[in-house]
Amino acid sequence: HLRELDVIYMTRVQKERFADLQEYEKVKGSYRLVAEDLNRTKKNSIVMHPLPRVDEVDPSVDSSTHAKYFQQVGNGVILRMGLLGLVLGTL
Repeated sequence: HLRELDVIYMTRVQKERFADLQEYEKVKGSYRLVAEDLNRTKKNSIVMHPLPRVDEVDPSVDSSTHAKYFQQVGNGVILRMGLLGLVLGTL
């Protein structure tokens, strides 16, 4: 199904959401993206992630043109700065 996606939005499996640690252990590696997976995507698809990551996006993806999560995080900082300025009345 990766061939059909324009955006691949990854998030970590949140350990703190599991009451049973064994259930977490069963699924924690189920959602993982590695560089080889990108061979099955559209040429212009992008990978996003809110960071920090655990194991769900392999560092081998970082150098790919698909990887946009570092840009995403940088944009988020700028956005929050602007919102704080609006709230504080400095903009």
